[in-house]
Amino acid sequence: MNNEEIIIATQKHIQEVLQNDSTGHDWWHTYRVWKTAHYIAQQEKANLLIVELSALLHDIADWKFHNGDISAGPRAAKQWLEQLSVNPEVIAKVCNIIESISFKGAGVKSEGLSLEAKVVQDADRLDAIGAIGIARTFAYGGHKGRPIYDPMIEPEMHQTFEAYKNSKGTTINHFYEKLLLIKDRINTETGKVLAAKRHKLMEDFLEEFFREWECS
Repeated sequence: MNNEEIIIATQKHIQEVLQNDSTGHDWWHTYRVWKTAHYIAQQEKANLLIVELSALLHDIADWKFHNGDISAGPRAAKQWLEQLSVNPEVIAKVCNIIESISFKGAGVKSEGLSLEAKVVQDADRLDAIGAIGIARTFAYGGHKGRPIYDPMIEPEMHQTFEAYKNSKGTTINHFYEKLLLIKDRINTETGKVLAAKRHKLMEDFLEEFFREWECS
């Protein structure tokens, strides 16, 4: 198979895997990440094959739905790519990206990322903020049975991945624990431009949310 055929086959596979998701980690999330990653990769001169495969496969088996197992995604991606006889070096790079790009807590920073990993991480994080990010946050919070907001529960800046995985805070707290931190953790210059407007929209949303909460 040539690169284009590998991408098309992977796209179809992921559509099937994620077609019934209702948590905000569905096929259309992956589609947006894929397209955004492709755009950023072109601007930043990253390897398109590795970026596109990593973006398409980044949620093939998200740890959030596999008992916190961060190896589930890379393992599923490796199995799929081996079926397509993809170059082992490409598979290794894709699996490393899938394992390394996820947000693991306010106090946990991603280090030593390749350019391709930075591109995919930016694309994934951009879909977590802005209008779509707000919608996805509440979809996921509802799936997890979390309250929208409770003024008695303070946001927690998780210092370890374990603490972040076990968090049971409110959906509004998630903005302070993750989403509002993303703008300053975007890697690429292209991503930073895209993040600025989305960040401002979230700030405006929260301002209005608390105004309505106080019935003012």
